[in-house]
Amino acid sequence: MNDDSDATQQNAIAEARRRLAAGVRDLRAAYEAQPRTRALLEGRAKLVDATLVALWSAWEMPTGVALVAVGGYGRGELFPHSDVDLLFLLPAPPHSLLQSKLASLVGALWDIGLELGHAVRTVDECLEAAAADITIQTNLLEARLVTGDAALFAGLVRRYEQAMNASVFFKAKRLEQEQRYARYNDTPYALEPNCKESPGGLRDLQMLGWIARAARLGRSWRDLARHRLITGTEASDLRNIERFLQHVRIRLHFLTGRAEDRVLFDHQEKLARALGIEATGGKRASEVFMQRYYLTAKMVTQLNTILLQNYGSVIFPDRGAAIVINERFQVVRELLDIRHEDVFERFPAALLECFLLMQQRFELKGMTARTLRALWLNRNRINAEFRAEAAHRALFLQIIQQKRGIVHAFRGMNQYGILSRYLPAWRKIVGQMQHDLFHAYTVDQHILMVLRNVRRFTMGEHAHEYPLMSRLVIGFERHWLLYVAALFHDIAKGRGGDHSRLGMQDAREFCVQHNLSAEDTELVVWLVQQHLAMSQFAQKEDTSDPEVIHRFAALVGTERRLTALYLLTHADIRGTSPKVWNGWKARLLEDLFFATQRMLRGASPQQALGLDDRQEDARRMLRYHGLRPGSEDALWAQLDPVYFMRHSAEEIAWHGRVLYFRPESEQPVVKARVVDEDTGIQVMVYTPDQRDLFVRLTGFFGRMGFTIVDAKIHTTRHGYALDSFMIQDPSHTASYRDIVTLIEHELSERLQRPGTPERPSRGRLSRQVKHFPITPEVSLRVDEAGRHYILSLIAADRPGLLFDVAEVLATHGIRLHTARIDTLGERVEDTFLLSGGCLSQEAQLLKVEQELLDRLQV
Repeated sequence: MNDDSDATQQNAIAEARRRLAAGVRDLRAAYEAQPRTRALLEGRAKLVDATLVALWSAWEMPTGVALVAVGGYGRGELFPHSDVDLLFLLPAPPHSLLQSKLASLVGALWDIGLELGHAVRTVDECLEAAAADITIQTNLLEARLVTGDAALFAGLVRRYEQAMNASVFFKAKRLEQEQRYARYNDTPYALEPNCKESPGGLRDLQMLGWIARAARLGRSWRDLARHRLITGTEASDLRNIERFLQHVRIRLHFLTGRAEDRVLFDHQEKLARALGIEATGGKRASEVFMQRYYLTAKMVTQLNTILLQNYGSVIFPDRGAAIVINERFQVVRELLDIRHEDVFERFPAALLECFLLMQQRFELKGMTARTLRALWLNRNRINAEFRAEAAHRALFLQIIQQKRGIVHAFRGMNQYGILSRYLPAWRKIVGQMQHDLFHAYTVDQHILMVLRNVRRFTMGEHAHEYPLMSRLVIGFERHWLLYVAALFHDIAKGRGGDHSRLGMQDAREFCVQHNLSAEDTELVVWLVQQHLAMSQFAQKEDTSDPEVIHRFAALVGTERRLTALYLLTHADIRGTSPKVWNGWKARLLEDLFFATQRMLRGASPQQALGLDDRQEDARRMLRYHGLRPGSEDALWAQLDPVYFMRHSAEEIAWHGRVLYFRPESEQPVVKARVVDEDTGIQVMVYTPDQRDLFVRLTGFFGRMGFTIVDAKIHTTRHGYALDSFMIQDPSHTASYRDIVTLIEHELSERLQRPGTPERPSRGRLSRQVKHFPITPEVSLRVDEAGRHYILSLIAADRPGLLFDVAEVLATHGIRLHTARIDTLGERVEDTFLLSGGCLSQEAQLLKVEQELLDRLQV
């Protein structure tokens, strides 16, 4: 390259950078003045076109080469921070000079501020790549010539269209959508959805456009209406929906200054303001905005389903004759179809019957587009008179009682407005957000997730995932009652007051109206009222205390209730968020279940906790590991019954193996082991008791980035601390097995060094906590036996929080017996069993509470 051409190119880069920046500013100013999506998206594409043409000319690219826009840029739409997808189309593989020119040009495009995605291919290479990769095939579908050899580009288009197989493309895109949906848990109702990729997002609309192009059915929603694939009203709805989602994505890009498509809590209030949405009816502007978003996403998924059905009928026209089911329905191409357009008008019960048929007929894979459309248009026929009809109530109950298709039926009824018409209370929770920092879905979607989990307990293919649940549900008569309880357990959220009690009233009304027996009604109502009880006992009470088990057994009363509550609790916790459930919570619930079951079967308190069996099992394990009989006696003589109540037989045997040779070791003994990658690491600390030991341990774990999920603190008769911790790494940065030795070494050394406890870093608050702060709560009360005090606290999670609590307790000379740490997303609900110090003095107790509140403030 000579000096003149180099100077020309540098000048071209400077000018392109200036024009591009000025053009971007002008486009944004025009959008802010008059928000029009098409003007912005097409305007940015044209601005980039002009920039590319200028640089192409400055680089004196040879004839016979074409610059092609593909993907969204090829479609003529560029969001503020979207990548610019380019194809450098060549007649033959590039020689070294052309390679150098292309590399230089690509570098210049990056220099001026374009985010590029580019490929260099010949026509043959394009076709080979498209045949092997559906993503490349899709990108080429919207290819558009920017500059260069028009004949070469026309040849690519001609050969691409000849190679296009619409039926193969249709199947591939449907599979791709199913996989994408699965990544987002098959719901558009996540509290922080992705406006592009989540179900109901822009990608759903784009996919409909791609299939229409591939099958030559049209290039716009108006074209599809002309082909009678959608109605004119639906075409208008699609244009408005698309425009709203485009506004959301544009505003997100402007707010964040990057290609951000996630509607995070950080952005929701700002998005609402930017879109002109205001707070109404006691709801924040962000909540109003998100409900509009969910309604939009719901319409997208409805119209997506309808159009895909209609595409299928055109692309696969001959799928056999209709099979008549009854006067109202038939089977067409493995889809349930209404026999007449006015079926739902003439036979309102068919609004429920269609879902029952979907459950009962194995060959059905869905409903035809006209059936879905008619279902949506006739949903308002479900009114008070409809709900009062005995036949309709029987139909609804039949749907709940079927052996298959429960979840699909209820998702479908929710999707097409049938559920909210049949259960008036349901209407109030559709799209309702939950700002508790641990639910990941709206209320209605959380309930459907719980319903799905209960259903999975009954399915053989999930038995490996839920072995105990599967065994219990098999022996549970009329397990469909659990579906009813699941439907109502959170239905009263957002009304104010205790949602469990309010939901209990709704559940009772439903059961009476649907003629459930008195026994079944009482079970469902009790489950709704007490659906939080088991998790509270398991995670906030000392379940090694026989009195706690006795109180819980008295609450449940019968083994049938216990089993039902256990199944519902398990399903409920797993349905809140993928982050909330872990192996430790599973163990806590399981231990409580079995201890209560034994007590309900007549066992004594000691038998219910399995103390005798536990010691005998621990001895057998010690013998298995080669320790002779009696080897445990020296250590066990120093341990009181409380130790054996709070530890499992396996833990007792592990402690015995580790401490067999050193029951009076002057040096700290630290051992760690991996329970499993889901549950975490168990750490045992055995050392002559020392002041502030718990504070030092929490400081150590906090500095290493671990979260303590459980702590059992025990002091032996001869003055040794025997403490056990269950810890987890919330960041999952390394395998637990790789850091066990590090924990043992570092903690042993730290305990041997005198000095004040080292405070861990307080760290940064998560973005969720910043936008939805939690007011700390502290409760310190004496237990029912009057021997201990129970400290309960609720606060926003942050690094160093447990250290602060431990420090306050140590300052006042308060002894800690157990710590139950429950982290629910960004919220902690911790419970501590305490004694000693100043707790018996009311003034001092209030002082401790206030100091804790001060420390919990973020």
